[in-house]
Amino acid sequence: MDSSQLLGITTFVYLLSALLYVGLFVFRAPRLGLAATTATVIAFVVNTAGIGLRWVESHQFGIGYAPLSNMYESLVFFAWCIAIFYLWVEYRYKNSFLGAFAMPFAALAMILAEMKNPAITPLVPALQSNWLIVHVVTCFIGYAAFAVACGFGVMYLLKKWKEERNDTGKLLSQLPPLKIVDDIIHKSLVFGFLWLTAGIITGAVWANSAWGTYWSWDPKETWSLITWFVYAAALHFRFTKGWGGSRIAWFSIFGFASVMFTYYGVNYLLSGLHSYG
Repeated sequence: MDSSQLLGITTFVYLLSALLYVGLFVFRAPRLGLAATTATVIAFVVNTAGIGLRWVESHQFGIGYAPLSNMYESLVFFAWCIAIFYLWVEYRYKNSFLGAFAMPFAALAMILAEMKNPAITPLVPALQSNWLIVHVVTCFIGYAAFAVACGFGVMYLLKKWKEERNDTGKLLSQLPPLKIVDDIIHKSLVFGFLWLTAGIITGAVWANSAWGTYWSWDPKETWSLITWFVYAAALHFRFTKGWGGSRIAWFSIFGFASVMFTYYGVNYLLSGLHSYG
């Protein structure tokens, strides 16, 4: 079994995990909670093994690079980051119903990865740098936190909308109180913002070593900065004006839309130095 087959299995297990969490949320069956968490842990372990095997395979092909260099590999790593971040949130808040709003992102990342070419190919010169690992890891830890924050932002708005109409019902009563959801979103945004900042800094250092300039206003660089400002604005208003609740929930959704355009949309809609990604 090669890494692409192992990661294909990962896709199905993440999808199973997401479906179990949604089923838990809809049908309120406690046994589904344990099954969903177990499936997520298994998917995470298989995902880790797949990434490790792909790294070994690259050495066997005489290339030898960290499997983070193209869209297929980055999507696989994105799913890995989402899974580990969500598992920590579930462990911290002891509520598996949260998974219905987080794990679908991991499943979607792996589904998108399955649509890409999994072939291991030599790196272009710009990617032949140790900064590749540092830059990609820092960015995608931040992206994962933003993905989870986006899911919880949707959760917050849905729960608040129902509460304002005195129509919470049994479905949404399983979720944490709005104050706790708001706290999770805020902490996820802070965590993600710190890692995104590190990602932009390491990217600038890498750009200088590869292209001789720290910043060239390449479309991906520009959109990374736009995304950074979106989250910086959210946290600024949180700290200075006490913004929370629906405002921060909407920021988490719009911010993640900017993340996805920076990560995914720019590659296909705008040409630049990062088009190989």
